[in-house]
This record gives sequence, C-alpha cells and structure tokens, in this order.
Amino acid sequence: MRTGKRFLITHKEGNSLSYPGKCVVITDTQTGMNYLCVYCGYGMAVTPLLGADGQPVVTGYIEE
Repeated sequence: MRTGKRFLITHKEGNSLSYPGKCVVITDTQTGMNYLCVYCGYGMAVTPLLGADGQPVVTGYIEE
C-alpha cells in the first residue's frame, strides 16, 4: 500500500475570487484518473475530465 497523497493537483488556472473562477485538474495517484474541479466564491463542481473522444482522461500511475 502506498504512503503519501492519493490526490495531486496537476494543473491550475484562474483565481477563485474572479469570474469565471478557478479550475484545477486533480489526478488520482492510484488509478491515474483525472478530475476537473471548478470553483468560484462558495460554489464548487467536480467531474471526471473527458477527452475530445468523450473518454475519461487517464494519465497512468504517478510515482511519488
């Protein structure tokens, strides 16, 4: 079993206080699955990150 962080922020854009808010890509280090997290003010949404073909973006396992 791994020790360390399971989820890593792999990309950031924007500012949480401005429109349209802040976007971050979070990668699960155990599965390689990427999630898009968007938040502005007190609102937040998380969804799997999809590619142009509609399939989930999986980057593989990340070694720490």
